[in-house]
Amino acid sequence: MSTDARIARVIATAQALEMLAALRAKHGPLMFFQSGGCCDGSSPMCYAAGEFNLSDSDVYLGDLEGTPFYMGKEQFAYWEHTQLIIDVVAGNGGMFSLDNGTGKRFLTRSRLFSDAENLTLGAQPPLHREK
Repeated sequence: MSTDARIARVIATAQALEMLAALRAKHGPLMFFQSGGCCDGSSPMCYAAGEFNLSDSDVYLGDLEGTPFYMGKEQFAYWEHTQLIIDVVAGNGGMFSLDNGTGKRFLTRSRLFSDAENLTLGAQPPLHREK
């Protein structure tokens, strides 16, 4: 299967990519981890690359313009039939996320994959990235 035909598990709006570029210019290489709750609820957390410790149970979903995006395995089990759409809205970011203090925050929107997309996803080899 061509990588061009690959269905993305995570995508971003133009506004999110613009904010991501601004944060990258300020902080260097970045990474995302989809928070599963606790202090900051279920929100996409943006960190400087390597500032969040990933484990073997974290799932790599793909890149947003070169910025890797991860989620915990248990949370992925609930979201695997859903495409994550990273957006930006007004407000405060998560306590530990680099969007905090910018007056904007990343937000995860989602949509269910179609039956055809789910079949294609099932045939796609898993993505791998060095952590």
